Amino acid sequence: MADIRLNEKAKRIADHLAALSESLRIGVKVLTNGTRILDCGVASEGGLQSGIGLARLCTAGLAEVGLVPGKLDDIEWPYVQVQTDWPVAACMASQYAGWQISVGKYFAMGSGPMRAAYGKEELFDRIGYREHANHVVGVLEARKLPNEEVSSYLADKLGVDPSQITLAVAPASSQAGTVQVVARSVETALHKLADLGFDLSQVVTGYGTAPLPPVAADEVEAIGRTNDAILYGGHVVLWVRSSDELLQGIGPKIPSRSSPDYGAPFAAIFERYDRDFYKIDRHLFSPAAVSFFNLSTGRRHRFGATDHGILMQSFGK
Repeated sequence: MADIRLNEKAKRIADHLAALSESLRIGVKVLTNGTRILDCGVASEGGLQSGIGLARLCTAGLAEVGLVPGKLDDIEWPYVQVQTDWPVAACMASQYAGWQISVGKYFAMGSGPMRAAYGKEELFDRIGYREHANHVVGVLEARKLPNEEVSSYLADKLGVDPSQITLAVAPASSQAGTVQVVARSVETALHKLADLGFDLSQVVTGYGTAPLPPVAADEVEAIGRTNDAILYGGHVVLWVRSSDELLQGIGPKIPSRSSPDYGAPFAAIFERYDRDFYKIDRHLFSPAAVSFFNLSTGRRHRFGATDHGILMQSFGK
């Protein structure tokens, strides 16, 4: 994969969000050690536009993210739409929340291009990309803003000064956090493909939609609703150069319904496993439906189906 400088691209987006912070309802804070914090939904209100900005930050600007009209059953409903011509770089090297950050009592799921600068996940060996950055940008899914101890920890791991870090933060139980999590439809499809041993270099372009759930009152319910949006309502289209035989063989294994844990709202599944993510079958984490448009043969393949009934249970009637 070419050197596309994910952190450099993301910093330009972060600078833009900071410049528009008042209109986007984003709080901007600089810690005593120089780390810049963009509060998109912890102490600051944030909103839909800040959520779109947060999702673009997660993908280092290599994906277009927006809200489009859709339906759940017969109800008009907003959907989060994502499209990218750099799916592996945008979604795997940047957007995937693959860094669990635990410092003292602080915990966050880390995503964004700082992961490519850290580069310790086995995934980076598989996609063949890491980068050195003069300024790193990360997105934290957390209920609290990070302090100097957290940013110093990250600076040590990343090999930069704390003043060379920008962190954007929002919990799933916020408007911005809800948008940025649901914007991961394409990412979940690619991650499932990688788990199944598919060569991601065959994926040329990605497009995905998933319904935007109501913002939940607490973090556990928010995690449930945002996961359900993709597991039961997400549809991803991937343009690939591959063989039809390979796609037909791997296709049925991709949708979330291929998992034995499929069939209940995620919050119920989460409780069933005592709120331990790692007890949940990892194959559950994928879109409800996936379509392939094969650029090599011109054929289309679709697998899975959405389930609006479970979504309405999750989202509340």
